[in-house]
Amino acid sequence: MATARQKQAARKNLVKARRAWKQMSSRARSRRQPEGRSRSRPGTKGSGRYYRVVVRDKSEFSSFRTQDVGRPNHVQRLAGHRKSGSWATQAWLISKKDAHRDGDRLVGDTAGVRKVLRSLRGPMRHVKGDIFEARPRRNVPEREKPTPAQQRARRRNIRKAQKARRTS
Repeated sequence: MATARQKQAARKNLVKARRAWKQMSSRARSRRQPEGRSRSRPGTKGSGRYYRVVVRDKSEFSSFRTQDVGRPNHVQRLAGHRKSGSWATQAWLISKKDAHRDGDRLVGDTAGVRKVLRSLRGPMRHVKGDIFEARPRRNVPEREKPTPAQQRARRRNIRKAQKARRTS
């Protein structure tokens, strides 16, 4: 049997709980349940078809679009659209057929995947399940442009246009 002091403490605790409950959002309320979340986040269990290499935080973007890089369904670039209107890579999705985990590292089995992984900066860090974190490639300042690669691409495009004009 509960004592008078225990009953008084229980009433006080109920009042406190009701007050806290009213201030919470429905999402916060569901998370406070002792059972916790019923659904695990995508990619955290390690049972998907892709490894996800996150390059930039998801909160920087308002919408997303995937692009196949190379052959369909092997390497995909998850591009994010910023509020400013610019697009940037938010993450890379790499098929498990084309890469494997070696401890906490992701190792590419094909040339295309190795090229993508080389373009990422800094050490890649395994987060959880199929999710890895890396840093985006370096931002090239305007004073260093055009870079040698941009110059080569421009020359190649000019030659291609000239050749197309000659043949037509």
